[in-house]
Amino acid sequence: MESRWTLAKPTNEMDRILSYAPGTPERDRLKQALKALEGQPEEIPLIINGEQLETGEIYQVRCPHDHQRVLARAQLAGEPELEQAIAGALAAQREWAALDGYQRAAIFRRAADLLAGPRHIENIAAIMVNQSKTPFEAEIDLAELVDFWRINAYYMLQLYQQQPEQAPGELNRFDWRPLEGFVLAIPPFNFYSIGGNLPTAPALVGNVALWKPSRSVTLANYRIMQVLQEAGLPAGVIQFVPFAGKHSRTVLRHPDFAGLHFTGSYETLVRLWQQISENLTNYNSFPRIIGETGGKDFIFVHPSAEVETVAVNALRGSFEYQGQKCSAASRMYVPQSLWGEVKSQMLAELPRLKVGPVEELSVALGAIISEGAFRKIITYIDYAKAHPEEYQIVAGGESDSSNGWFINPTVIVTKNPRGKLISEEIFGPVLTVYVYPDDEYQQTLQLCEAATPYGLTGSIFARDRGAIVQAERALRFAAGNFYINDKPTGAIVSRQPFGGARRSGTNDKAGFWLNIARWMSPRTIKETLLPARDWRRPYLGQ
Repeated sequence: MESRWTLAKPTNEMDRILSYAPGTPERDRLKQALKALEGQPEEIPLIINGEQLETGEIYQVRCPHDHQRVLARAQLAGEPELEQAIAGALAAQREWAALDGYQRAAIFRRAADLLAGPRHIENIAAIMVNQSKTPFEAEIDLAELVDFWRINAYYMLQLYQQQPEQAPGELNRFDWRPLEGFVLAIPPFNFYSIGGNLPTAPALVGNVALWKPSRSVTLANYRIMQVLQEAGLPAGVIQFVPFAGKHSRTVLRHPDFAGLHFTGSYETLVRLWQQISENLTNYNSFPRIIGETGGKDFIFVHPSAEVETVAVNALRGSFEYQGQKCSAASRMYVPQSLWGEVKSQMLAELPRLKVGPVEELSVALGAIISEGAFRKIITYIDYAKAHPEEYQIVAGGESDSSNGWFINPTVIVTKNPRGKLISEEIFGPVLTVYVYPDDEYQQTLQLCEAATPYGLTGSIFARDRGAIVQAERALRFAAGNFYINDKPTGAIVSRQPFGGARRSGTNDKAGFWLNIARWMSPRTIKETLLPARDWRRPYLGQ
């Protein structure tokens, strides 16, 4: 019988992040942790059934802002290892799924406390060097994973308490089962927190998972796996198995494949979904697919907006973490009457956004994650340069790949509200601005709504309440997370559950009970207290 000890709703770790300001003790500890990562590359094994495995097939994990620096040498799983991982996970699920949910919650609560406490600074350092994040960006990323682990456990226990209606003569209840089979978790490079949440959210409720971390950030993701093992996660519940994309068919054709938890590009999700569809008749159950892809996120400015707040939030929302957030502002609509002032304030501040190695604590922006991502972003800047009749670069546009993959924050004004830079996801520090006539607010809202196939995040800046209501209605399906007088980034677990629709994903709201419920398959149990003793119905009487 399940115990019922109290688990109060946690407060957000995001509200307790460290500042790393000069003179603080955490700044000195961080410098020491960064120093400790220098030297020989770390060897990263596979973790299958709790054991470290080596395959001999190795890839290098490099530092984005110093791409000659190899941070780690990581093992790559092949088909035999994946088959072993699947078999081990399915074997582990029998005991894991039968475990009291409160006991599972305790493991992840311990992992959260380890990450927030004794393992905090060393993980911050790993995030910084592996993902090229500043201390602030690393801090909010780690805090989000702490929040996921604590608050997901709370939501799980809340769901367990949801039970069906009762009636005289019967007892009704839900058995909140996990899915029958294993889940494949494929997180992106850009968020450490997503790396940790995608395999653990299903595992929390009794599932088992194969975790395919992004190759670019395997070091930071391996740190998460080490914390989970230290917290007492049983062997086999989560298998840490980086593998080449060509082996995804090995996993997706298995009859016990039960779900995909994915964050990445739209194109990759479509390809995986198609592979799943091809194997649909082979599966023991219909798989659950939860996917968050990209965005072409907007800031919309009304003539009543405050110029200073627009400029500051445009800088933060567009350029923090080099624009490599699926929620980063990538397009902005500004009225003609305000554009001169907004541009002036942005141009005054942009030179102060120092770009460079994030170990230098005066740096505001680090590097792009990889050479491929760097070159993709550059193609958009080059396109703008090649089409001066449509685009004007008013700030940035410079890049340097000699030591790291650096691109300066770039602001481009367009005359075409349906053009390439307005409609396509860039995923870098590039903000495209469309300046509209003040008297065409409603028409421009419609342009914003229809400009892209995505629907992830967006924001409206205005003091006029009527204009805010107008934007909220017009842009209802343009963003799954909508912000009023704030940048479209920085969602906090349970306070702004995250996700979008259209080509941005399945909108299952990470950081909320909706996501947790998707990893459960409830069984309804009815117990009749006084069973019938006569088969005949009353209408059959004489």
